[in-house]
Amino acid sequence: MSLSAQDVVQRIENLVQEFRNSLDQVSVFEDLETLRVEYLGRKGKLAQAMTSMRDLDSSERPAAGKAANKAKEELNDLLEGAKHALEQAERSNRLAQFDPTLPGRTPWQGSLHPVTRVTRQICEIFKGLGFEVVSGPEVENDFYNFEALNIPADHPARDMQDTLYISDSVVLRTHTSPLQVRTMQKRTPPVAAIAPGKVYRRDADLTHTPMFHQIEGFLVDREVSMADLRGTLTSFVHQIFSPDTRVRFRPSFFPFTEPSAEVDISCVMCGGTGRVGNSTCRVCKETGWVEILGCGMIDPAVFQAVDYDPDQYTGFAFGLGVERVAMLKYGIGDLRLFFENDLRFLRQFG
Repeated sequence: MSLSAQDVVQRIENLVQEFRNSLDQVSVFEDLETLRVEYLGRKGKLAQAMTSMRDLDSSERPAAGKAANKAKEELNDLLEGAKHALEQAERSNRLAQFDPTLPGRTPWQGSLHPVTRVTRQICEIFKGLGFEVVSGPEVENDFYNFEALNIPADHPARDMQDTLYISDSVVLRTHTSPLQVRTMQKRTPPVAAIAPGKVYRRDADLTHTPMFHQIEGFLVDREVSMADLRGTLTSFVHQIFSPDTRVRFRPSFFPFTEPSAEVDISCVMCGGTGRVGNSTCRVCKETGWVEILGCGMIDPAVFQAVDYDPDQYTGFAFGLGVERVAMLKYGIGDLRLFFENDLRFLRQFG
């Protein structure tokens, strides 16, 4: 018995009615998608019914095709209606569970960057010790960045700076020490100041960045000694870390201080033991100490550059990297985290 257009049309109409009956049983979106695939998928029931149109006489195919297109539109309309009804039901269910008397969720409003946070903490500590906070330009001339700090043009210490030059005599400051000179030019002793700010070097690797933050500090008065420097920095370390933190001074060299020293503290990661559990401490490399800043007594050549009488006055100076302190204070192992602006990292300091 040959297939007629009426047979195909009837089959399609039956599919639509089956779909309506099945749709009444759907209560979740997953079941609705399953039903869509079953009837409207590439190998679904409607597609199978349309395949049978190949057996029709060419004169009967238009009527069967028209019925198939109409059925497809009707099935899609029924699907959209069912989808809308499920969305409405889900929304109503959520509203029914909503308690308007509950307090709202306060959105995260941001927080201070850890470098900013540590900078402010350091400044507050030194302000409590009698230091004022000063600031100055990040673009410096050669005199303030080098010459006045006892670093003449032929001095090998210039090679240590990895300077970014704007011109032969203008640079992006390589340290905040120029503010020591600028401040002393404007003040007469006694003077005590700290200078936080950005500095720039031609460094770019896992432990260095082209821009970072330093804090320069200095004090000038009559009869200032190395003991005053040691007492000031020990007090600072105990306040920024803990009173149990040990401090040691090692001889070093800086062109603008004499004598000079590096300051180490007992490792905050391993407590100065050199071990974390059964492993070597990766921060202090099992030595129990980490370097935190450089310091020394201000060289008389610096006093001469600012018209201070080195026979009348003495002073000390120190400089520290803010990122270095922040990494030790918060246990941060990767310097790049400070500059990547990852909210997962920054939210920890909220």
